[in-house]
This record gives sequence, structure tokens and C-alpha cells, in this order.
Amino acid sequence: MKFSRIVLDQTNYSILNNWQYLTTPPIDQLNQIYRRYCEYKKFVSVMPIFDSQYQDPGTDVIGYYHNKQLIAFSLIKRYDTQNAECVQFAWDYVDPELRLGIHSLKNECAVYRARGFRYLYLGLDDAYKQQIDGFEVVGPLT
Repeated sequence: MKFSRIVLDQTNYSILNNWQYLTTPPIDQLNQIYRRYCEYKKFVSVMPIFDSQYQDPGTDVIGYYHNKQLIAFSLIKRYDTQNAECVQFAWDYVDPELRLGIHSLKNECAVYRARGFRYLYLGLDDAYKQQIDGFEVVGPLT
């Protein structure tokens, strides 16, 4: 597998209106969403999310809403003012037609581009990530 990132100045996505930064993350609710996500995906083994990850001042917790209900979240680790990593995304899949996974990623590209970031790192180069503008495989950094 290869690691990937998005070159944000090669994107032009719009910021959604159904999200917000969770400055006081509802940890129990986020963990329930994560459990539902893992069950839906039928993951055999997953890395747990620790409370400290939600509370890390270097990590943005973004909540996504549908019908005024929190249904998804992203954890975005900021390494500096240019580089951030999508550490974890999860949603409850109550309504899979929302296609929230891909829409949230496009939203995060728009949000972090607007904040002046250069790259949004995505981890492994899963096929769905390759459809995002600015996608590239990460090589040795120069």
C-alpha cells in the first residue's frame, strides 16, 4: 500500500453547511458513532480512539450533522501551519445515501485550504480517495 495526500491548492471544493468544530467533544457520543461505523464496515480489528485524542489541542474534531443530529466526525491532526492529517473519520451509516465519507473529505479539503494549509494527508491510498482533486502518492519528502 502507498500513502497519499491532497495538494490543497489543486482543489476547489465548497465548504458544507452541516459541520462544525467540536470544541467540547461529546466523547461518549463520538465513541458510539465509531462503534456503529466499525460494525457497519465489519472491521475485524480496529485501533481504539482514546479520550486524549479528542482532547488533544493539536487535533481538530469536526462534527457532521443531519436533521440536527450528530452523525459523523473527523479527527484532523495539525502538524504545523501547512500540513494536517485525516487521522480518523467515522459515521453511523443510518442513511448511507448521504455519501458522507466522500462529502466530508471534500469539505475538509475546502476548510483546510481556506485556513492556508498546503497538504491534507490521508493515510493509505484507498480507491475512493483517488477521486479527490489534488490526490497524490507521497514519496520521500524533499
